[in-house]
Amino acid sequence: MEFDDSSSVAVRPARRAMDGMGPQGGQSAVRQWLHAGGLISLYVLALAGFAALGVVELPVLAALCALVAVGCGVFWVVFSTGLYKKVRHRHLKLAMVATAMAAMLGVAYLAPVTQILLAPFAFVAVAYGIFTVPRTALLALTGGLLALYAGVVGLHAVQQPGSALLRLGMLHWLSLALSLPAFIVLMGRVQRLYRSLYHASRKIKNIQEDAQRDPLLGCFNRRYILAALEEQKQLADESGIPLCLAVLDLDHFKRINDELGHLEGDEVLRGFARIAQQGVRGGDVFGRYGGEEFLLIFPATTLLPALNTCERIRAQVENHAWSGLLKGRVTVSVGVTQYVMGESVLEFFSRADTAMYLAKEGGRNQVVVEEPVARDDSLLPEAAGAA
Repeated sequence: MEFDDSSSVAVRPARRAMDGMGPQGGQSAVRQWLHAGGLISLYVLALAGFAALGVVELPVLAALCALVAVGCGVFWVVFSTGLYKKVRHRHLKLAMVATAMAAMLGVAYLAPVTQILLAPFAFVAVAYGIFTVPRTALLALTGGLLALYAGVVGLHAVQQPGSALLRLGMLHWLSLALSLPAFIVLMGRVQRLYRSLYHASRKIKNIQEDAQRDPLLGCFNRRYILAALEEQKQLADESGIPLCLAVLDLDHFKRINDELGHLEGDEVLRGFARIAQQGVRGGDVFGRYGGEEFLLIFPATTLLPALNTCERIRAQVENHAWSGLLKGRVTVSVGVTQYVMGESVLEFFSRADTAMYLAKEGGRNQVVVEEPVARDDSLLPEAAGAA
C-alpha cells in the first residue's frame, strides 16, 4: 500500500470527529448578553453620573434599574426556555432595540434633563441592530420613537408649564427627527456591504469544508487526515504528549462489491463512516485514507483509551443491523499503535498498518495492538558508522 503524504498545505485538524454543522447557539447567546449588557451599563453609568451631579433624583435611577431588571428577566426567560429558537434573529434584535428605546423614553419622562442622553443612546441602540434588523423596520421603530417622544414633550408641557422646557424638548425632538432617520438610511449601504461579506465568507467556509471532506462519506478525506497526522506528530514531538493512530479496514469488502454491486458497497462505506464517527471521542480525528481503509487519530491519548475506542467501534460494526444480505457480513479489522518520539510519520503509520494486517491474518474482525518500542539511536546506521 502506498503512503502518499504530498500535501503541502498545513491544515488545522478539527477537535471534533463530527463537524457539528450549524451555529454554536450557546456561545452566540453569551456574546449577545455581553454586548447588550455592556451598552446598558453605559447608559446606567451616565444616569448615575447625572445623579451624582444632583440633576437627577435617586428614585429615577432606581426606576431605571427596575426597568433593566424586568427587561433582562424577560429576555433571560426567552433564552433559557429556548423560545428564541422559534423567533428569527432579526426579530429578536428588533425587540431588544425597542425595549432599550422604551426604557430611555420612560426615564426621559421621569427626568426631563435626561433628554440629553436620549439622542446619543438612541444612535447606540440603532447601531446595535443595524447589521441584523432590516432598514424599513428600523425606520418604523424610529417613527414610533419620535411619536412617543413627542408625547413625552407634550406631557412635560402640560405638567410643567413653561416655554423654556417646551422649547428644549422641541429642540431635542427636532434634532433626533432629522439625524436618526438619515443615519439609518446612510447605514443601509454599510448593511448591504456587511451582508454581502457575510454571505461571501459563508461560501468560502463551505468551500473549505467541502475540500476537507470525502464527498461520498462526509468524513475527512485523505489529504486532510494526513495533514492532521503530520501536525499532531509535530505537536507530540514539541510537547511530549502521547499520540495514537489506528488503521481500520473493512473485511472482505471486495467480495461485497463483487456480489452485491458497487451501490451496496457505497452504502456499507457510508454506514461504517456514520458508526465510526458516532463512536469516536470529542478530540479524535477520523477520515478515509482510501477505498475501504480509514485512519483514526487520537491526540493526547495513550494506548489503552485508544484501544477501547477501537474495540467499541469494531463491536458496533459487527452488531449493527445491516440490511438484507449484509447481515453478519460486515466487520472491520483494526490495527492501533502509539507514537514513538522521533520516528517519522511513515514509520508511525507503517506500524499501525502492520498491526491491521496482523488482525487480518489472525482471522479478521479484531483489534491488534502494536506495542511501541522506544527508538535506540545507537542502532541507527549513522551511529554505527561513527562507532
